[in-house]
Amino acid sequence: QVQVVETGGGLVQAGDSLRLSCTVSDRTLSDFAMGWFRQGPGKEREFVSGISWFGGSPYYADSVKGRFTSSRDDAKNTVYLQMDSLKSRDTAKYYCAVYRGTHYDQYYYREDHYDFWGQGTQVTVSS
Repeated sequence: QVQVVETGGGLVQAGDSLRLSCTVSDRTLSDFAMGWFRQGPGKEREFVSGISWFGGSPYYADSVKGRFTSSRDDAKNTVYLQMDSLKSRDTAKYYCAVYRGTHYDQYYYREDHYDFWGQGTQVTVSS
């Protein structure tokens, strides 16, 4: 079993920045691709960003492109989501998830292709 824990959420004002962290335990992070999803109030969970095993350019939802940046530090078994220029519409619970399968370039945005999920961390952006 892979344990996934997100941290770093909080209450900020519009225009502020936050950095979320996601730590994977009991396995080696370099074995996985990783994704970030979020679920806002009254909304379905949606893809935010994904990062593959071997670096390269991360994937981003159009709504966060240019404002959010994903990165990974395999030595620390941790991935990060740097969120800049936050907007009230970014208010959501943010989840980190582990992708173990193949064809990540095709399925990175599909939450049903992720195997293990964290409990989420709340991000609230006040306007």
